[in-house]
Amino acid sequence: MHEPGRLFREAWIAGVTRHYPGRPKPGYITPWETTPDWERAAAAAVCELVLAFVRAADGATARLTRSQKGRFVALCWIGQIYRQFPDPKPSYVADWDELPGWQQETDADIFERIEAER
Repeated sequence: MHEPGRLFREAWIAGVTRHYPGRPKPGYITPWETTPDWERAAAAAVCELVLAFVRAADGATARLTRSQKGRFVALCWIGQIYRQFPDPKPSYVADWDELPGWQQETDADIFERIEAER
């Protein structure tokens, strides 16, 4: 299996490239090697949480909707943001319904990419 944080980041970049309208911000597509340490740690933690969930469900996560999969990733990411920042910007901890469509699709893609690694 890939390094968990790298797997997450590669899935994020692929999703942003696919779904972001127009040209994404440079920080959205920063390669793993130059991603900040806190973000690497957060990516690894979320990847491990998704993997644990998929394994605990013994593959039944394949029956989840894309929205359910994306929501799980988004919620896990919010937990990491609160862990890293005592007073994060509201946009960093926005609930699922407040996220732009491109980010919802990217989060679902991330879950499915990690799910495929099971």
